[in-house]
This record gives sequence, C-alpha cells and structure tokens, in this order.
Amino acid sequence: MARLWLHLCICLQIPGFCTNLLLHQTPRHILAQANNKTEILCDLKMEHTGMYWYRWSQERQNFEFLIFSSSLGKATYGANISQDKFSVHGMSSHTSYSLHISHLHASDNGTYYCSVSQSSQLLLGSGTQLGVVDVLPLSLKTTQAAPPKKPTRCVTKSKAASKKGACSPVVWVPLAASILVLLLSLVPTACRLHRLRRRLWLRIHRQ
Repeated sequence: MARLWLHLCICLQIPGFCTNLLLHQTPRHILAQANNKTEILCDLKMEHTGMYWYRWSQERQNFEFLIFSSSLGKATYGANISQDKFSVHGMSSHTSYSLHISHLHASDNGTYYCSVSQSSQLLLGSGTQLGVVDVLPLSLKTTQAAPPKKPTRCVTKSKAASKKGACSPVVWVPLAASILVLLLSLVPTACRLHRLRRRLWLRIHRQ
C-alpha cells in the first residue's frame, strides 16, 4: 500500500509522469454550472477487475480517494464521500467506465483521475480538470452579433411577387429599350450641332 501512495505522490509532483497508453480519459476540461451534473469517461485498452477514481485539489493540496467500482458493479466509497453525488457506470465489456457527479458545488473543483491497479502500481489516466461556477459564461456565438447582411439591389417581398419585382425582365427590358431609343434620338442632334459649329468656324476664318 505504501508503494501505491508513493507512486501517486510522484505522479502529482511530476505532471505527465504516470500517463500511459492503457487509460484514455475524456474530456480533458469541464466547466459546469453549480447544482447541475457532469460525466467523465475513461476507456481501457485491456480488461481489468475494476476502476478507481481519485480527485486532486490544488487549493487544498489533497489527493482524495472517491470510489472504486468492480467489474461486478459493486462500489466502494472513500471516507466522507456521498453516494448520492458520485456513481460509476461500466460497460458490459469492462473496458469503459464513466464517473457521474451530481449536485455540483464549488468544493467539487479539482482534477479527476481514473486509475487501475497493475503490478502493485496505480496507473493514472490523463486527468480531467473540473471547474464549477455559479453562472456559465456566454458562448462566442451568443455574445458576438452576426454582421448585417449587405442588401442586394434586387429584393422581392415574397415568392409570388418575385416574378414582377425589380429583378423581373418585365421591368428592365422596356427600361433598356427606352434608354436605347433616347440615345438614338440624340445622334441627329449631335450631328446638327457639329455641322453648325463647323460653319461658324469657317465664317470666322474667312473674315
């Protein structure tokens, strides 16, 4: 037993020292609201007779045993650990366990580790840091207003009116024809002005 606790102390003093490929713990970080519940999943690469769960409190500098769940579904709780708050659910394959924490409180803050015993050592998972707050911060999607969309030149009020709206050929074809007729009518006028200007220029130079 002394070797187990010595191993745990080394793991806490040197982060990552006890990480291994046998335990895969998700998620790495959880931010939850008080009085709610959360879940931590731990997958095993090989079948074991059961899983331990521990909590490390940086504030209290305390490494606490929470619960051991055997492959038969029996649970053993640590001292002063509420059975209403912590529970472990295991898969039938005995390769996946999830720790359920309910009635969250600020005292539940800490880093949670799943662990299995192998060759007189406790192998720890990568750890899940849990933070409990009274009010969750708003997500970026809700705090950042979406930029207003640039209105298009042709906007219709409804699907029924789209065929007769500003984008309809019924509107812009006659308009284009009117502009073309106006340009053609200006051509003779421009020619007359040019001739008149030329005559005036010739008279001035003859005198």
